[in-house]
Amino acid sequence: MRLRRSLTTAVGLAAVGSLALAACSSGADPEPGEETTATQDAGDDDATDEFPVTITHALGETVIEEAPERVATWGWGSTEAALAVGVAPVGVGEQIFTVGEQALLPWVEEEYDALGAEHPVIFTDAEGGAAVPYEEFVEADPDLIVAPYSGLTQEQYDVLSDIAPVVAYPEAPWITPWDDIITLTAEALGRSAAGDQVLADIDTYLADLAAEHPEIEGKTFAAIVDSPSDGLVYVYTPADPRVSILENLGVVSAPSVDELDTSDGGFFYTLSYEELDKLEADFVIAYTYTQEEADTFGEGAALQAVPAIAEGNIVKVVEPVAVSSVSPPTALSYDWADGVPSVVDQLAEIYGG
Repeated sequence: MRLRRSLTTAVGLAAVGSLALAACSSGADPEPGEETTATQDAGDDDATDEFPVTITHALGETVIEEAPERVATWGWGSTEAALAVGVAPVGVGEQIFTVGEQALLPWVEEEYDALGAEHPVIFTDAEGGAAVPYEEFVEADPDLIVAPYSGLTQEQYDVLSDIAPVVAYPEAPWITPWDDIITLTAEALGRSAAGDQVLADIDTYLADLAAEHPEIEGKTFAAIVDSPSDGLVYVYTPADPRVSILENLGVVSAPSVDELDTSDGGFFYTLSYEELDKLEADFVIAYTYTQEEADTFGEGAALQAVPAIAEGNIVKVVEPVAVSSVSPPTALSYDWADGVPSVVDQLAEIYGG
């Protein structure tokens, strides 16, 4: 499903003077079947920033005294950001709504294997970040917890901080921009230069996509999830990374999305079926969780009230893994074939590219 294996690890580490992703300190490749440990991958040999590092965020100020060796991540996106700069976390949050219990997202598993790193402990997360499994964090024994895109409360942050230093979100839960997730994670790991290279690679990729499809420039969109059982749709605001990354392609969040926004700075709001005629945009992006849902999306009278849907200008991101690749987009999933590239292909069909 991946268009190309991520180059960010190799290029990012080259930028800081290291291409060694091997198991042993001599730099030799691991023998077949041999894996490095996550601790070895996260050692300080590849850190280029000077420690201590101090990061100020919404829940406090975190001082990281030395390059971390046992990193844990919580929430979304920071696992991929760490891997992209060559650090394999020892523990990561479960993505139960995407890949089920105790499983890794495919691009995450791929990158652990590419690094020759031991797969991590997977922290239980049946409630989408609402409950933190503190005992599992204690058992993983991290020396840093990275959670820049999460829903941590002040209480949860304080408890986790008794286990290890914690890097939380800069402003508010669940709205950290996708590029800031990469920057903050790389900074916390002492690998800012590698993080900059990761972002440069992504910028180049998105710019190339945009250049290939000038016909979509300036088109306005609304990103939604339909909830027929509730008689409403969820509308994502420009604060949500799935919206902001698409704007790098030249498309624009529709003015109506802002005009109807009741979220008070949140990443989504709900709109009742009775108000759908007000959601004006050139096209709609629908996030659907089954192929059956995708096949029938927009057929009902209620959604036909959205002008773009009535005109057939619908882009669909289908099934949980594909939706997760853009929700939020990450350092390893931005080029997942069924995510952003599929969106661009569908737009090209709509607008005749």
